[in-house]
Amino acid sequence: MPHFAKLLLLIFCLVLLVESRKHRRRRWTSQLELQKAGHIYKKNHDVTKTRKGKTEQLLRVDDHDFTMRPAFGGPAIPVGVDVQVESLDSISEVDMDFTMTLYLRHYWKDERLSFPSTTNNSMTFDGRLVKKIWVPDVFFVHSKRSFIHDTTTDNIMLRVFPDGHVLYSMRITVTAMCNMDFSRFPLDSQTCSLELESYAYTDEDLMLYWKNGNESLKTDEKISLSQFLIQKFHTTSRLAFYSSTGWYNRLYISFTLRRHIFFFLLQTYFPATLMVMLSWVSFWIDRRAVPARVSLGITTVLTMSTIITGVNASMPRVSYIKAVDIYLWVSFVFVFLSVLEYAAVNYLTTVQERKERKLREKFPCTCGMPHSKTMMLDGNYSESDANSLAGYPRSQMVPEEEKQEKMAVHLAMSNASNASNSSRKRGLKGHVGLRIIQNTHAIDKYSRLIFPGTYIFFNLIYWSVFS
Repeated sequence: MPHFAKLLLLIFCLVLLVESRKHRRRRWTSQLELQKAGHIYKKNHDVTKTRKGKTEQLLRVDDHDFTMRPAFGGPAIPVGVDVQVESLDSISEVDMDFTMTLYLRHYWKDERLSFPSTTNNSMTFDGRLVKKIWVPDVFFVHSKRSFIHDTTTDNIMLRVFPDGHVLYSMRITVTAMCNMDFSRFPLDSQTCSLELESYAYTDEDLMLYWKNGNESLKTDEKISLSQFLIQKFHTTSRLAFYSSTGWYNRLYISFTLRRHIFFFLLQTYFPATLMVMLSWVSFWIDRRAVPARVSLGITTVLTMSTIITGVNASMPRVSYIKAVDIYLWVSFVFVFLSVLEYAAVNYLTTVQERKERKLREKFPCTCGMPHSKTMMLDGNYSESDANSLAGYPRSQMVPEEEKQEKMAVHLAMSNASNASNSSRKRGLKGHVGLRIIQNTHAIDKYSRLIFPGTYIFFNLIYWSVFS
């Protein structure tokens, strides 16, 4: 038994020794892995995983006065600019402005920001560092509103290279003024410009230029407007002079817009043309149908007034005549003349009826004349034709309803002898003869040709001049 106990104790000690060695080996392996991982982590994050203020110390922000421009007192610092237009949001004719969203980038060199680097890699920062260094004070000339996007953070990027070159980019939406000429509206083209300029530094301190010439302006191919066709973008640069401060470099982003005409054809030109054509319908309506012709004329006049008011409501109050004003007001004149035409027809008809009434009262047709006859003859007959028709029976006479559209010829003849008959004819010729009253219905007949022909001629001239 004692030997057996000693054997068990020896085995137990050997097991403990083996387990202890295994535990040591596992512990040593874990420490080695942690050391390797720590070495890799330290290698990849040696720039940022340091004490607070390392970035400022690396760029030596606190060692310089960044309220002054680079190379202060020396030659003008060149600042290159390029722009990428993201969208052209809106064009307003009433306010005469446009809204554009763009990426504005500045390029310059500030040796105060140079830093040592073995890999020659740049460092990228957000907008928080921008407030601590010098950046160009570029602003938009003639801008009404502008802002830097701040969702989810300020859309500002600052990239610094080891040799001191700086890229400063921001995303901006700006609403700027655009002087528009509406003399050919809506068949017009407009040219608008977005102007960039330094606010404080003249051309002696800051030289603003397009970094890559015409290639400095990039646009998105998907940019489109519902009412305009964007024809082209281009860049220019000039010097601007202010009497109190001096000369400044100014950059221009210009673009040309051509208006789509189809919308205005549907909403303005076609309705106006249809109203003019509708006013011509009254020329085919009986002139005695006063309510029909008057109501048609008044309706077309009021509709044209509504169209003119609607067009002017969406336009600025300019002091010159627009192309659409010419078309609408000429159309309005045609509609108004159709109303005046019926007024003239109605007046002449009334005058004609009054004269016929007086003529019948002065020369009664059959009173006391057993064999006298009354006829209504067309205005194309001569007096000799009227005298030769004295013996026509009443069955061939023109009905009473048509007397207002004929010339009244009243002939009184007796059944006496040939001598007395010829004497009576000479007396009638001397006193009354042939009473002619003008046919007012001819005005409508002429209007059916004159009005459409004149309006078509006007349209040919209008579209040939303004197209």
